[in-house]
Amino acid sequence: MKKNLGTLCVHGGWAPENGGPRAVPIYQSTTFKYDTSEQMGRLFDLEESGYFYTRLANPTNDSVAAKINSLEGGVGCVLTSSGQAASFYSVFNICQSGDHFISANNIYGGTFNLFFTTMRKLGIECTFVDQEASDEEIEKAFRPNTKCVFGETISNPGCTVFDIERFAAIAHRHGVPLIVDNTFATPINCRPIEWGCDIVIHSTTKYMDGHAVQVGGAVVDSGNFDWEAHADKFPGLCTPDESYHGLTYTKAFGRKAYITKIVSQLMRDFGSIPSPMNCFLLDLGLATLQLRMERHCSNALAVAQWLERNPKVAWLNYPSLPSDKYYPLAQKYLSGGSCGVIALGLKGTRDDAIRFMDNLDFIAIATHVADIRTCVLHPASHTHRQLTDEQLREGGIAPDLIRLSVGIEDVEDIIADLEQALAKM
Repeated sequence: MKKNLGTLCVHGGWAPENGGPRAVPIYQSTTFKYDTSEQMGRLFDLEESGYFYTRLANPTNDSVAAKINSLEGGVGCVLTSSGQAASFYSVFNICQSGDHFISANNIYGGTFNLFFTTMRKLGIECTFVDQEASDEEIEKAFRPNTKCVFGETISNPGCTVFDIERFAAIAHRHGVPLIVDNTFATPINCRPIEWGCDIVIHSTTKYMDGHAVQVGGAVVDSGNFDWEAHADKFPGLCTPDESYHGLTYTKAFGRKAYITKIVSQLMRDFGSIPSPMNCFLLDLGLATLQLRMERHCSNALAVAQWLERNPKVAWLNYPSLPSDKYYPLAQKYLSGGSCGVIALGLKGTRDDAIRFMDNLDFIAIATHVADIRTCVLHPASHTHRQLTDEQLREGGIAPDLIRLSVGIEDVEDIIADLEQALAKM
């Protein structure tokens, strides 16, 4: 029986047996017992599925991964210890030293630094492109060794909207997959695979958890990209892996080749797993994801409309506003609502902006974003402080940008707190 998203949030990934636990159990165990050495050997050779060591697979983690996979409509999902780990794994799974990939420039600062600095140390180069550039300009960035294209459905913190269908077409013309970070939209408001995206990632720390109690990430494989058709580009998937006795992932696992390689090779070697306890907490958040996203979006729209009329606001980005530059793309990809995050700038100096934030009452200055509590921060001073003003502007982030993450409190109280703080500027 096909289930809608709200039902999948509650029931996806776990089917209790008769007399079994209704909630997903926490399998807080590193290891799993087998009766014969032969059976465990088959697990290590990937000839049989099962559990033998939590770094590779755990029943709690897998049930939550299955829920996220069902929400995004993929063929497989793996959970990671953070959103940053998910970003790294999604690219590194198909790149090696000497390779190149392309990313939209207005992405989260931590991901920008990962791609621009750390992956370069591994011999993997990233070219950043303006996502509003023409197809011709973007295609100039491709090289013979380009292996993928990366973007964010809704950028953090600029709140721009990524044209998934257009970038999927560009990537596929060059024989490479499109990877989309769907953290802010969540599968409730956008399912990138339906628009041609091949791999979806999440920082589950944000809306999926929703309560700021666990750090995690997820990588979802659509199973739609034909790796064998471009076998020369992807030897890691299409040629024998000597660390598994010459197994070839595309031949052994078909549409699940990409996600199987992440688990059996990258997770084996890097071990960036979430704990079963964290996955249990994530599952509690996922159960109410649809309900919370409705409230986040309705609250944020009301706040954005109020800010748009406020004379102390210099500029405002919120793609669900009809006046917003990205409103047409939001209507295409995010017709049910965008997210709870608003980007804005205030009239006055940086000190005025700091005074505004310092005078807030229950709205907290916090590094976090996208949970039930309204919070605010100044990216140039906090999350993106490692970037120069030039790099900020190249990434679509104004130095005066304030990121306001609207929670699920009564919207009248949120507006009242903003109003009293603005009055003290």
